[in-house]
Amino acid sequence: MTRRDAEGTVLIRGARILGGAATDILIADGRITEIGDGLQRGDATVVDADGLIALPGLVDLHTHLREPGYEASETILTGSRAAAAGGYTTVFAMPNTSPVADTAGVVEQELALGEAAGYVHVQPIGAVTVGQKGERLAEIGAMASSRAAVRVFSDDGFCVFDPLIMRRALEYVKAFDGVVAQHAQDPRLTEGAQMNEGTVSAELGLAGWPAVAEESIIARDVLLAEHVGSRLHVCHLSTAGSVDIIRWAKKRGVNVTAEVTPHHLLLTEELVRGYDARFKVNPPLRRDEDVQAVREGLADGTIDIVATDHAPHPAESKSCEWQAAANGMVGLESALRVVHLAMVETGLLTWDDVARVMSAAPARIGRLDHAGTDIAVGAPASLVLYDPAARQPFGRDDLRGRSANSPYLGRELPGSVRWTFFRGTPTVADGAVVDLAEVPA
Repeated sequence: MTRRDAEGTVLIRGARILGGAATDILIADGRITEIGDGLQRGDATVVDADGLIALPGLVDLHTHLREPGYEASETILTGSRAAAAGGYTTVFAMPNTSPVADTAGVVEQELALGEAAGYVHVQPIGAVTVGQKGERLAEIGAMASSRAAVRVFSDDGFCVFDPLIMRRALEYVKAFDGVVAQHAQDPRLTEGAQMNEGTVSAELGLAGWPAVAEESIIARDVLLAEHVGSRLHVCHLSTAGSVDIIRWAKKRGVNVTAEVTPHHLLLTEELVRGYDARFKVNPPLRRDEDVQAVREGLADGTIDIVATDHAPHPAESKSCEWQAAANGMVGLESALRVVHLAMVETGLLTWDDVARVMSAAPARIGRLDHAGTDIAVGAPASLVLYDPAARQPFGRDDLRGRSANSPYLGRELPGSVRWTFFRGTPTVADGAVVDLAEVPA
């Protein structure tokens, strides 16, 4: 299916919005124009959604698209296709590119490349410090006032370790309701670390990555955010202690939000025993006790959102000895299916909850009014039709990006994204990614 084939009015028949009763959804001119039973429109392309759940288009607050600079791993086009395949209609692009996204020029370039691709809205995240070196603040104000209208700033991949720099960043973003998204990792406590510190690391003889390296930075930063009265977001939270700190901070009234990745909801440090570098990630896979704690934290609202931390790498960066391998996993195509397995099938979340933690809440944290909206008349027609009854192994054919470093290859996962609509245009049709290249955006 091409973009030209996808244009026009679409009538979705029998979709279950958030898992509710079947209903019809009419899309025209990029918006939802009617919802109800027995809708008719003679010129519409009809999509049979019998048995499919309709969810708002997913929003990922933590995606590595690698462009500019690391196009061997991913590009904004290939990453956008991967996002659409996973049901996403908005992704926030992390700034660890080359050059680093620390100026208005780079973030505007990323925005334009996303617009040209046309699969999702690509919202740039700006670096907190110049070159992500942690020494002086980047052009935060210029990025905020640019056409990209950046509201999220992060040195992800590196911790903003200097408390004075972190305080100044929190003070700066407060002026325009921005947020600092912290990669919580004390660099001194993780020098040479290869996996979670504990019994397994001792047995394998690998340098340990202690939970306190994450927890101590979170504890410091929630106190700084409270002192400044600014917004703080905690990236890829992974330990039981971190959940406790966020829970305490929220009860105290601190304006803090937190994310958990799909892989930290499902996978444990035991997978490292095979030395398969697909399971090497930052922060590392933790204990089963941590997995259960982050699941509970997401279920009770302590953790606000699920974010993929989609981190593509070329094969040579993973097909090597463990110590030399790069950290990171691709996750856009598998995220919804993993959340289905870890949270919905376990009864911890409903589909309404999934829409909240994977669409509405990340859009709100990122201050994007046009993303994460309800499936309602007048709303932008960005939505996903998902088959909850499907179940099959996750394979290389499920990946639509440039890299294949998925930890789920060969693992059976529930569900299947059948259709994704971005502002009324199908980007995934009957399970296949649409070719949008024929007609310019």
